[in-house]
Amino acid sequence: MKTLLHFVVVAATMMVLAQNLPGFHVTGWGAALIAAVVLAFVNAIVKPILFLLTLPLTILTLGAFLFVLNVLMLWLTQWLVPGFDIHGVGPLLLGSVILSIVSMIWKSVVPDQERDEKR
Repeated sequence: MKTLLHFVVVAATMMVLAQNLPGFHVTGWGAALIAAVVLAFVNAIVKPILFLLTLPLTILTLGAFLFVLNVLMLWLTQWLVPGFDIHGVGPLLLGSVILSIVSMIWKSVVPDQERDEKR
C-alpha cells in the first residue's frame, strides 16, 4: 500500500511540475502514474548498473556524479513513457532535483516496515 501511495505522490509531483515548470509536460494522471512506475523500475534496474560502471567517476567527484545519474534516469523515463516529455536541460535538471527531494522526504516521513520488523 505504501508503494502505491509513493507512486501517487511522485505522479502528483510530476503533475505539479508540469503546471509550473516550462518544458516539463505530462498529458495527464495516467501518464504521470506510468512515468512514476517506470522511473522506479529504471532506478531499481538500470541505475545500479550505471552506478557500478561509473563508480570511479563518482568517487573522483565525491558523489556529485550521482546527480548526473539521477538526471539520466529521468531522461530515460521520459524517453520510454509516451505523454511524459521534458524539453531542455534546465527542466530536466530541476525536475530531477525536485523529484529526488520529494522521494527523500517521503522516505524520511513514511516508516520502513522491513526495518521496523528487524528490530
